[in-house]
Amino acid sequence: MTKRKTILVTGGGGFIGSHLCERLLQEGCDVICLDNFFTGSKNNIRHLLNSPAFELIRHDITVPISLEVDAIYNLACPASPVHYQHDPVQTARTNVLGAINMLELARRLKIPILQASTSEVYGDPNVHPQPESYWGNVNPIGIRSCYDEGKRCAETLFFDYNRQYGIPIKVIRIFNTYGPRMLPNDGRVVSNFIVQALAGKDITIYGDGRQTRSFCYVSDLIEAMIRMMKTPARVTGPVNLGNPGEYTVRELAEKIIRTVGSKSKLVFQPLPQDDPARRKPDISLAKELLDWKPTVSLKDGLKKTVDYFRELKENNHG
Repeated sequence: MTKRKTILVTGGGGFIGSHLCERLLQEGCDVICLDNFFTGSKNNIRHLLNSPAFELIRHDITVPISLEVDAIYNLACPASPVHYQHDPVQTARTNVLGAINMLELARRLKIPILQASTSEVYGDPNVHPQPESYWGNVNPIGIRSCYDEGKRCAETLFFDYNRQYGIPIKVIRIFNTYGPRMLPNDGRVVSNFIVQALAGKDITIYGDGRQTRSFCYVSDLIEAMIRMMKTPARVTGPVNLGNPGEYTVRELAEKIIRTVGSKSKLVFQPLPQDDPARRKPDISLAKELLDWKPTVSLKDGLKKTVDYFRELKENNHG
């Protein structure tokens, strides 16, 4: 009989992390969820706490920790501008020191480690759509740099640990992902627009609304992450993971108004500094290496997400 694997998920109490913990439990793994709950929430994993295969540790990965596990998914880091700009020094520390601490753990245990990197490493891209070979157009001293450059430095560390110590690494670059358990106040377009539409408020669009984004439903992303971890050791990435369907921010707002059935109007505000004009993944590599492509349409995904936020609103006011 094969031994059950114990998987460490840092940031496991977060939006994506909680869905990953759930899926790993379904796959028959023991899961250790590590989170300092800066942006994660116990509510995201409350339904898992009774499982004997699930363990929760409140911990900040900028501090080393010693555990015995078979693989690591490193997701710990605030991922929306509202949160990562709140304490930019801590964001950089989480990205850089956190990566070193997790890589050291993987090095001691000789186990694979997956880094949840981000499309933000491409900055405001001059190449469209963005392939993994594109090095990006990032402002190293801007207000988003703690996250953009922090994640770029983490990728550097992962590849250096791989070359220097032979650590089996997997690096994925996550594009806009949405779904249930997003934070209502995280400043991302999907959650912002849904919260505003449900409250019957005007929907705030920054810029003229012509900037584009791609939206990947969370279950599609989790499927790709699991597949990435199962690839042979020679497959290190980076691999883009996201939905190549491209929509303007205005189109998204209109779809959400229709899904919610709200009478919200669109209002326009100036664009924040370094906000990318276009963002769309080239997922050829993910198709080739992981035999993966997104399957949940924006229409179906938005409906599930709106249902979640509607329930959240009712519970908070009920």
